[in-house]
Parts: sequence; C-alpha cells; structure tokens
Amino acid sequence: MPQPQRITKVLNSSVVLVSDDAGRESILLGRGIGYGRKTGEMIDKEVVDRVFLPVDDPDSRALVDLLGSISAAYVLLARDIIAAAQAALQVELHPHLLLALTDHLHFAAERHKQGMRVVNRLTWEMRTYYPDEYRVGTEVLRTVNERLGLDLPEDEATNIAFHLVNARNDPHSAFDALRAATLISELVAIVSYRSGRSLAPTDLDQRRFVVHLQFFADRLFTGRLLDSDEGFLYDQIRTKYPEAIETAHQMRRHVQTQYGLELPDEEVGYLGLHIQRLLSKTTAG
Repeated sequence: MPQPQRITKVLNSSVVLVSDDAGRESILLGRGIGYGRKTGEMIDKEVVDRVFLPVDDPDSRALVDLLGSISAAYVLLARDIIAAAQAALQVELHPHLLLALTDHLHFAAERHKQGMRVVNRLTWEMRTYYPDEYRVGTEVLRTVNERLGLDLPEDEATNIAFHLVNARNDPHSAFDALRAATLISELVAIVSYRSGRSLAPTDLDQRRFVVHLQFFADRLFTGRLLDSDEGFLYDQIRTKYPEAIETAHQMRRHVQTQYGLELPDEEVGYLGLHIQRLLSKTTAG
C-alpha cells in the first residue's frame, strides 16, 4: 500500500511537491489536489492521477520550474492529450513529452492572445507522411480549443503531431520530426522526377514506400544506418535493377549535399530495392 507523503511545496491548485521518509521528492498531479493545502501536510498517493519521479531528473526539475509560473490547466491538458494519443496510436510515448507539450501549449496560447500567427509550412508533409500523428493532432486540437477557450488554427495540429512523432523516439537523440518530414518529401520528389510519375501517398503501395522512408529517416538522424552486409544486397540491386539503384544514388548524393551525411552501400541497396518495388507496382497498376 502506498505510504502517505509530506507536502514540501504547493505549486498551484493541481500540482504539489511531496517527499517520502527518505527525502525523495515527487511531483503529484491531480485536479484540485493543492487546493487549500499547506506545506507540511500529509497526502495519500491514491488521491492523485499520476506520480512523477524523480524530481532531480532534468525534465522533472524543468517541469517544476514551469508549473510555478503558469496555470495548472496546461499541464492537466497536456496529460490528457498524452493519454488520448497513447490510446489512439497504441504506443508508449516518452515521458519528456509532458514537459515539452505543456510548454508548447502555454506558448501557443500566449501567442494567440497577442495576435501572433506562426505558420507551419510543413502541414502537408506531416499530414501526408505521418497521417496517424496528424489525425490525433487534429482531434486533440479541438479539445485544446474547448478547454482553453481559444480558436487555435490548424497549424497547431501540425505542431502537436511533431511532438507526438518526436516522443516516439528518444527526445535527447538527434531525431527531429521536422527534418524527417522534410527529407521524406525531398526523397519522394526525387523518385517522382526520375520516374516521371506523380506519386500519390494515399495509394497502398506508395504508402508502404513512405513507411520505409520513415524508418530510413529515423536511422539516418539517430546514427543507426545499416552497414553490415559487405555490399551483397547493393551488388544484387545494382546488377538487377540499374534504374532503381541510380535513383538511390541520387538520393545518396542529396543526403550528402543537404545533410552532410554519407550513406553506406547497404542503405543505398535497400533504397533501390524499395524504389524498384514501388515502381514495378505502379507500372503494373
């Protein structure tokens, strides 16, 4: 049975800091949990919605600082968005998302109140290449507007989707959803230009191709590129599908020029393989 903890600080009506008998601090979050409370009072863990440990973690400490200066409405909203997103996407999102999303929601609301509009120019890319996260972003945007009494624009659905994509990965890694969406768009454009075909991401085969590019972008930006088959796949694809491998070579040159990263032959071989599969399906269709 969870032991009662002592309140060390009331941050606001919904967030309090507590410590156990060993002096370990936690953040307790729950609607009205801090209302009328005083430092030194004991509180049961069962009455709260969630416990965040430990406070000496950099994210938790930053969250404490943030919650001391903004309304609890933002962190409660962020918590509910994360729960809804995890249920919809069937994934466990990184705990860092609570801090990032709370801060973003507060900043977005402040910008809106000041009449500042920041246009996200990658809405099409996110809607096209990360449709699940974008759909969730659109759905929760309605909740955001209802709960905060605002009318935030569609761009905010894109911003929320970015946070969700990043939270699928370690946020302290080099992965960046914005860069990933941009890269995918660029690589699709290369295939479309070289093949002379307009690629529709709603087509099943082309959707599969985009999924492979998503995994490729993830490996590229987190330093986990494939490089272990001693050129076996690359040699096969180069011999059997020269047009596909030449398109993959153009992708390699683009990545090197625009991102300063070198692609191993194995990655080029896999790109060629997926390009060939896509174009053969497109031709057959």
